Amino acid sequence: MKTLDARGLSCPEPVIMIRNAMASKDAAYQIIVDNAVSRENVTRFAEHQGYKVDVTEADGEFTLNITK
Repeated sequence: MKTLDARGLSCPEPVIMIRNAMASKDAAYQIIVDNAVSRENVTRFAEHQGYKVDVTEADGEFTLNITK
């Protein structure tokens, strides 16, 4: 599983990071973001690409586990 740290970045940077990572065609990714807008945009993008997204929140940070 490829893990990306997008904390401190605002959109569209986290979406661009996950899009670039998905070019590897792996089955699973994890991205950490620290704002709700990035969480929503990354989730929407991943689901549009056919992935399932599970989100957990801890201390104001969101961990998105993205799987095929």
